[in-house]
Amino acid sequence: QVQLVESGGGLVQPGGSLKLSCAASGIIFSMYTTGWYRQVPGKQRELVATITSGGGSANYAEFVKGRFTISRDNAKNTVYLQMNSLKPEDTAVYYCKCHRNLNPVDYWGQGTQVTVSS
Repeated sequence: QVQLVESGGGLVQPGGSLKLSCAASGIIFSMYTTGWYRQVPGKQRELVATITSGGGSANYAEFVKGRFTISRDNAKNTVYLQMNSLKPEDTAVYYCKCHRNLNPVDYWGQGTQVTVSS
C-alpha cells in the first residue's frame, strides 16, 4: 500500500519559516520525481516545486523562487520543502506528489495546512 505522509505545516508569522516533510512508503522512492503543490479553497491546485528522482535538478514556480527550496533524501524516502520569507499569500494546503515516468502513475499525500498570519 502506497502512503505519502506530509508533516511540518502550521501557523507562522509573515517573514517566518517552515520546513515541510513528505515520507513515502510502499514505492521505490528513488524511481519517482517528486513535487510540492498547494491549493486554496476555490482555486486549482498549483505547482510549487519539483525535484528529479536523483535530486540533481529542481524547478520552482516563479512566486517561490529564492524563498523555497525543495530537497530529498532517497535513503529516508522523504522529500522536503524549506519555506523561508513566508507571505500571507503562501497560506494553503500543501501536498506532495510522487510521479513515475515509466508506466506513468501519480501518488498524492493527504496535505498539510500552512497558515501565514500575524
